[in-house]
Amino acid sequence: MAKTITKTSPTTARRRKIKRSVTNGQMHVQATFNNTIITFTDERGNSLSWASSGSAGFKGSRKSTPFAAQTAAERAATSAKEYGISRVDVLVSGVGSGRESAIRALTTMGITVSSIKDVTGIPHGGCRPRKARRV
Repeated sequence: MAKTITKTSPTTARRRKIKRSVTNGQMHVQATFNNTIITFTDERGNSLSWASSGSAGFKGSRKSTPFAAQTAAERAATSAKEYGISRVDVLVSGVGSGRESAIRALTTMGITVSSIKDVTGIPHGGCRPRKARRV
């Protein structure tokens, strides 16, 4: 008679996800020519929630519209409200068309904007020039 050995996996303790309570935070808006990404973080920069125009269901050239940025900001704000966010500092990066409309969407969600800062990178030195033309 053959013995059947059943292998039991050791029980692993699962860590419970702790819901943090954050009242003050930051909203990062990355507005490119093709998309707008909204990220809510706490004051240390740890991400709480995010949304983009693409994740809001827009495709192609409609992703870069102000309405798509507004929709993405509303979706990110509703999930950030679960953490208790009521006041944010806004950090805007990029040159896309959804910069202002994403910030305006916050006031409709009942989140207070305490400051707005543009953190778009500026080249200092620029691109390498073309080689000299020989005639």
